[in-house]
Amino acid sequence: MRKFADLHLKPSLEDFEQVKNMINKSAELGFQMVGLSLPPKIGVDEVNQVRKICHDADVELVSRVDLAPKGRHELLNGLRKLRRRFEIVNVLCASKVVARQAAKDRRVDLLSFPVATYPKVFFDRAEAELASNALACLEIDMQPLLSLRGFARIRLLSVLRREVATAKSLKVPIVLSSGATDMRFLRKPQDLASLGMLFGLDLPLALDALSDTPLRIVERNRQKLSPDYVASGVRVVGRRDCCLIG
Repeated sequence: MRKFADLHLKPSLEDFEQVKNMINKSAELGFQMVGLSLPPKIGVDEVNQVRKICHDADVELVSRVDLAPKGRHELLNGLRKLRRRFEIVNVLCASKVVARQAAKDRRVDLLSFPVATYPKVFFDRAEAELASNALACLEIDMQPLLSLRGFARIRLLSVLRREVATAKSLKVPIVLSSGATDMRFLRKPQDLASLGMLFGLDLPLALDALSDTPLRIVERNRQKLSPDYVASGVRVVGRRDCCLIG
């Protein structure tokens, strides 16, 4: 049985009733893991509150931060400060300079491109080639597809088809997320996968983008954040107290 993950919920953390409702609804729709977009300076008590809501709903919480740097140096500073505090790091690529730096940095998990930047900035072959040699995946939020109308939606679909074709050609993994800011934009995993078929994802690949791919990212990063992690492929499997005899 597949395990599904929605790595991008964006409720207002000032409204814990909304947070609770969205997490409970995600569980009801069939997700076993949810990622919440958290502010970089969030306190431990707030995180524990969200974690308890997830525990009560029988859903795993994934801590996520969304970086929106204006330039290369701001991105590098953000990664240095925050990489080891969050399980998922996403970079909002509003410029080509940021997109290309993020695509080649192995500390970045997800690349996303704000709809407002289309068609000037999108996931092109240059980013795909860099990402294919690093660890970054292309994330596609579904909320804009559900909320936009008319020509704006047509343009979005056109850009998404191009991005997906580029990612597939260079074997860059794709993650589908709701990007939901409220309950109106939450959908079942199978419904999100079906929407993915509108822009070039066949059903098996779309389902992988909601299950296998996000789960691998989370598992990899949890291993790296573990105190037993030493380096890629190297972990401490047992600890012993020892003493020096002099």
